Amino acid sequence: MATRSRVGVMHGTVCKSVYCHYDGYLSYTGEILNRHYDSSMANELVSRGDNSGVKETLAAMNFSAAQGDERAEWMVAHTFDEFLDQVQGSGCEYYYVMRDGVWYAGAVYAVKGLVKHGLVPLADALAANTIEQLMAEDQ
Repeated sequence: MATRSRVGVMHGTVCKSVYCHYDGYLSYTGEILNRHYDSSMANELVSRGDNSGVKETLAAMNFSAAQGDERAEWMVAHTFDEFLDQVQGSGCEYYYVMRDGVWYAGAVYAVKGLVKHGLVPLADALAANTIEQLMAEDQ
């Protein structure tokens, strides 16, 4: 079963986003976006359309096999609520948004370090999960 996500870039109040079919969870897609995607790369990722899953490089990604054989373009949301509707309409569990050079993340259900139907800095969400993992390993 796939862990779906949407990855978007905000320009003012408008968010352009794409559907990502696999591995959308925080410790994979969130980690890759945080480490490998700056503003320029985020814009390029979104401009290429829906994909099968985020990889460390755009060259390694498959942009034609996200939801079938046809390449789907990005979606545009004019409000955050409209973006959340797109997230849920795509069956996504996680979402990531680049805004003013900073990655933010959220989820459609309760996830450690994330806000349900809200945004938190991705780096903070990753740090919260890393601390929890380290504490679990010490027990």
